[in-house]
Amino acid sequence: MAEELIEKIKANVIQGRVNSEDEGFDEGFEGQPATVELVHEAIAGGVDVHSLIVDGLTSGMNVVGEKFESGEYLIPDMLASAEAVGEAMDVLAPHLQNAGVKSKGKVVIATVKGDLHDIGKNIVAIMLKGAGFEIIDLGTDVPGKRILDSVGQNKAEFLGLSALLTTTMREMQNIIEALKEKGIRQDVKVMIGGAPTSPEFAGKIGADVHCADAFQAVEYANSVAEA
Repeated sequence: MAEELIEKIKANVIQGRVNSEDEGFDEGFEGQPATVELVHEAIAGGVDVHSLIVDGLTSGMNVVGEKFESGEYLIPDMLASAEAVGEAMDVLAPHLQNAGVKSKGKVVIATVKGDLHDIGKNIVAIMLKGAGFEIIDLGTDVPGKRILDSVGQNKAEFLGLSALLTTTMREMQNIIEALKEKGIRQDVKVMIGGAPTSPEFAGKIGADVHCADAFQAVEYANSVAEA
């Protein structure tokens, strides 16, 4: 029963179905229990929380990532699946500590000052959350001081910065310089992303890594957490 539930959860993540009202991308899912209902059922049935996350949610998003990279899925499709994972993680949150599932680290994430774009940031936040990281999402148009304060107060191991405008991406460098001035740059790994950014830009401003998409962000964060 546990394996069957986990496979159903994985399938519904791939279909981008949060609850039973969602249709899914393929036929035959209408009216059937979706990600959130299935997670509730799994918890009630005593299914291992770690397996739910790794073999259900994360495994499902890995398939979504493959479909996105191949062009089969577009951004709205990936966002629907990411929303399903995010809702499921909210349901699982109270059970994680009891199950002995420890956070892999804290991630402060924000779209920098002057920029209101949030789709990419939201997908990254949900994916990292599903991978076992604790997320402090500051939202969009976030002043540098608020970002710095959050990193320091939360003792965050990671900082994710997003920008979709060439006019705002320079704010990333200002934040990194401010981290140095505050004496905490060495304590946090800085990940940057957004359409105008690049590995070359990341190197130029002193970021630790450029992430072209949410899957690269998860891969990098996992590599640091497991080191």
